[in-house]
Parts: sequence; C-alpha cells; structure tokens
Amino acid sequence: MMGLKTLGESKVEKLRNSMAASSRSRMKLWLIRATTSVLLWTCIVQLTALGDMWGPRVLKGWPSCFTHESAARALDIELPSARPVVLPPKRVYKNNGYLMVSCNGGLNQMRAAICDMVTIARYLNVTLIVPELDKVSFWADPSEFQDIFDLDHFITSLRDEVRVLKELPPRLKLKVEHGMLYSMPPISWSDISYYKNQILPLIQKYKVVHLNRTDARLANNGLPLEIQKLRCRVNFGALRFTSQIEELGRKVIRLLRQNGPFLVLHLRYEMDMLAFSGCTQGCNSDEVEELTRMRYAYPWWKEKIINSDLKRKDGLCPLTPEETALTLSALGIDRNIQIYIAAGEIYGGERRMASLAKEYPKLVRKETLLEPSDLQFFQNHSSQMAALDYLVSLESDIFVPTYDGNMAKVVEGHRRYLGFKKTILLNRKLLVDLIDQFNNGVLNWDEFSSAVKESHADRMGNPTKRLVIADKPKEEDYFYSNPEECLEPSDEHLSST
Repeated sequence: MMGLKTLGESKVEKLRNSMAASSRSRMKLWLIRATTSVLLWTCIVQLTALGDMWGPRVLKGWPSCFTHESAARALDIELPSARPVVLPPKRVYKNNGYLMVSCNGGLNQMRAAICDMVTIARYLNVTLIVPELDKVSFWADPSEFQDIFDLDHFITSLRDEVRVLKELPPRLKLKVEHGMLYSMPPISWSDISYYKNQILPLIQKYKVVHLNRTDARLANNGLPLEIQKLRCRVNFGALRFTSQIEELGRKVIRLLRQNGPFLVLHLRYEMDMLAFSGCTQGCNSDEVEELTRMRYAYPWWKEKIINSDLKRKDGLCPLTPEETALTLSALGIDRNIQIYIAAGEIYGGERRMASLAKEYPKLVRKETLLEPSDLQFFQNHSSQMAALDYLVSLESDIFVPTYDGNMAKVVEGHRRYLGFKKTILLNRKLLVDLIDQFNNGVLNWDEFSSAVKESHADRMGNPTKRLVIADKPKEEDYFYSNPEECLEPSDEHLSST
C-alpha cells in the first residue's frame, strides 16, 4: 500500500511539474506575440507618418492608400477603436422647403454648379437634395454623385451651413414620383436677390422646386463676401473625390514624379469640342463634314453655321496640336520635360499629334502610365476620367490649357488657391496671328519666340484682380477661375487686368 501511495504521489508531482512548464511556455509564447505585435504596430505608425510627410502637398488631408487600418488587416492585428470624427455642429434653421437640382454639362461645369446650388440653398434656408448629375449630354456618363464625389463627406462637412439629404422625405418623394413637381431653369448670372425674391416664394408655395439647369446661374460679382467664401468652401473642401479616384490619382502623380517635373497640357482638341465650336483648322474635308454633321445632331448646340477661319482669328478656337507645339517651344519649355495630356481622344489621332510628339518626345497619358486593369472601372465614365485628369493637373509643375473651357477655368482657380501655381494662360488671338506670321516667313524664329514670351510674361497664373464687365457676364472673368475673395496674396502682388 505504501509503495502504491508513493508511486501515485510521484505521478502527481510529475503532472504538476509538467503543467507548470507548459504554462510557462504558453506565457513566453504570449509575451513574444504581444511584443512582436507592438513592434510591428510601432513600425507601421512611423512608416505611415513618414508617408504623410513625404506625400504631395495637394493630397494632404486625402484618405491615404496605406492607412493604419489597412496595414493592420494585412498583419491580422486587432486595433483599438478609432477616435470618432469630429463633425461641425449642425446649423439650426427653419426649413423653408426643399431644392432639387439637375446639373448639366461636363464634370467641371457641374462642379461649379454644385458650389452655386449649395450656396443658394444656404441663403434661402432650404434643404438641398444631393444634386443629380448630367447623364444625357454628349458624354452620356451614367455616373451618380457618389460615383465621383465622397457623398458622406459632402453632407457632413457642410452641416454647419446647410442641410443636405440623399433623397426627399417619403411623403414628398411620393408626390414627385407621381409627377407633382414644379420644375424650371433659373435665369443665368443672377444675384442672390433673384433667388430670394423669385425662387424662394415658389419653394414655400410648392414645398419642393426643381432647378433643371444649373450652369452659370449665379453671378460672378456683386455678391456678399460670405456668399463668395461659401462657394470656395464647397469647391475646395466639400467636393472631395471618392477614395478610388483619389488613390488612382496619387498613383499617376507618383509615376510621373519618379521621372522628374511634369507639365499638364489640357489639349482640348476632342471631337465634341471641334464640332461644338466649328473650328476645323488642319482638318481634311471628310473630317469637316463629320464635325458639321455632329453639330447639327445636337439641337441644344445653338450655333450651326460657323466660319472657322474668322473664329480662329478672333481667338475663339482651341489651339491645334501643331500650334501648341510651336507655342510651347517658343515659350522655352524644355523639350525633355514630361508632358501629361489631360484630354480625351485627340481628333485626328497620331497624324495630328505627330509634330507635338516630335518636339516633345516624353508625351504620356493616363492610358500609357496605368495598366488596363487600373482603368477598367472608369471606362465609359468620362466624368470619372476627367476627375483623374483634374487631380493630376492640380499637382503638376506647370498647367497649360489650350482653350478656356470649364476644366481650364476651374483648375486655374484651384491652382491659385493652392499658392498661385504656375498656369500659363495662352492668348490665343495673339498667338494665331504670330504663328501665321512665322509660318508665312514674316517673322523668323527668334522674333517669333521673343514675341510669344513677352506677351505671356504676366499670364502665368499670378495674383490679379478679376476683370468685371457690367451687364456682360460672359465676357468678364469667371469667378471660379480667379476666386480672389478666397485668396491671400500680398498687396504688392495685386494688379488690375
């Protein structure tokens, strides 16, 4: 019995020792894992901080493509809960009704219109329904607002100014679905008193009013300072592109930066632009006929019979690729600089691009920088493609638009806001005259180049006063190309145009 007892006690002791050793091993393993996790997390935080420091200035504040959350998921680390986002306090006001808007035009025309509509809704004390984007114009882009812009950021960032809803309340939505909606186009270039005296009573009467045109519906000038500043706040703060678009934009910029400085050329020489404007310089007879047919196919393009030569001499045509090559060279742009073409398909293709490619061999496009898989979700979505070009244009060392369309104007203004980044504003009327003189042998190269440089010395996006022409808003400077009320240049830099 004693032997059995001793044997049993020995087994128990061994079992206890084994359990203690196993516990110590598990504790060591847990400590190793915990220490490794802490070290890895510390490295991730430091790397991300460095990435934020080295990131492009324009992209500060954008969602990072390498976030703490994504890194943690990759390493299977459980993170502490993130701090809640601090939102501005809601503005409390008596709601006078609901404003629905349908934007028309391309991306940047709609961008400016959204800024105007937010501002109008704010000063009418109404609720804005998220703007509807154009899906029926030439581009036929089916994108919704949230496909291009960060919708939640748009709503929350403006909550201290205006209430924005994704859709009407159920009762009003049902009425609209049954066709009970007052719809109208507001008068172009109106001041805020027009909206208070004409539009607000309609909203109060019908509860919901739909504005079916939004392009240039708010005046450039003569508005209170707080209205102008709110337009800027929407443009430069609330209208942030989706994370997918911004991440791809960062990728393009990174690929360009790896090879040094770059110039963005907004070469507005696409088929729709030429058909709309009637500008056919350098086109053959078949192309002229094709462009004319297209112009007559769109009833909302009012001007049908156009003299291309006269329009070109008046500076109302986009520069051709051939004219652009001469202009850039005359301005002294280094032929070895990367030139990113921010545009759709160039009309005439390689034949029309040959002289520009010969003079500047480092021509690139998003399609040549990125893999097809990168762009597959953007195909047939021209506004999303334009958003990519917009981001790259903001970050470029030099921006050169060959026509003063909506993208050229809005990017110009945004680059001013970012610190008056170099934007070469071409004087097309003067340039085509100088180019013709050079091509006809009236000017030699040195004379031509000197004249081009001298005439553009003060057209580099430097601080300037916006040109105001009373009763001629189409001829004066566009607010969004030079939102001077939102800029802070030193007094000695201001000059009148």
